[in-house]
Amino acid sequence: MTIKRVGIVGAGIMGSGMAEVAAAAGHDVVLRSRSQSSADAMVAKLEKSLARQVEKGKRTEAERDEVLRRVSVTTDLHALADCDLVIESVVEDLAVKKHLFTELDRVCGESTILATNTSTLPVVELAMETGRPERVCGIHFFNPAPAMSLVEVVRPLTASDETIAEALAFAEACGKDAVEVKDQAGFIVNALLFPYLNNAVRLLEQGVGTKEGIDAAMQGGCGFPMGPFALLDLVGLDTSLAILDALYAEFRDPNFAPVPLLRRMVSAELLGRKSGQGFYDYR
Repeated sequence: MTIKRVGIVGAGIMGSGMAEVAAAAGHDVVLRSRSQSSADAMVAKLEKSLARQVEKGKRTEAERDEVLRRVSVTTDLHALADCDLVIESVVEDLAVKKHLFTELDRVCGESTILATNTSTLPVVELAMETGRPERVCGIHFFNPAPAMSLVEVVRPLTASDETIAEALAFAEACGKDAVEVKDQAGFIVNALLFPYLNNAVRLLEQGVGTKEGIDAAMQGGCGFPMGPFALLDLVGLDTSLAILDALYAEFRDPNFAPVPLLRRMVSAELLGRKSGQGFYDYR
């Protein structure tokens, strides 16, 4: 099956980012949000991203207009019925995602691939909420989706070879480097990345260095584009905590046990860029 029409569920930055990537690759995209205000906000994010690219000479105005033409927004889940592929990017909560997959299975055609953009949660549990477990997989884009080159295509035990081949082909058609991974918490990138981020918070809590010093050390010593605290603020401290909790629940590795400081900051709603303050102040 050739994927032509793509549905995306979720009103966050990942939703608009994936919509941009898919539309720029020539797909018709239906963005679904629960409210009209959040749907309008998604379009505004998309327009802002494309405007920046035009300003930088990375895209022409005609290309910008063509991408926008291919994207429509809706609050009605039934508008996804004729999509060849639907990717969800809602909150990282297994119960919420399970309910959504039950609804998508009811609404979408039998041949539709249902995919999750989860970075950590077990894809097989979502697959088993549907009557088409062989047509469910993970398609994990990274933030920001237009700029990041990697996509992890996650194969649960239930997925067919055809489904995985189509998901890989879709990611590659979007200009991404697609890597097939096992359905295991954290997949490849987050399983390696989050112990590092967690241990950076531990060093800060122990007073080994300041956040500025640790960030500068990892940039200058390892050549990383940003330090761990700047990255945690970008990802979101709440998202980071949820990922670490999921990793620890699966593996019981002490490196995955969230450092108390991280949990306290989330309790204080110091979530990073999204809230205006995390390890750094963005207000």
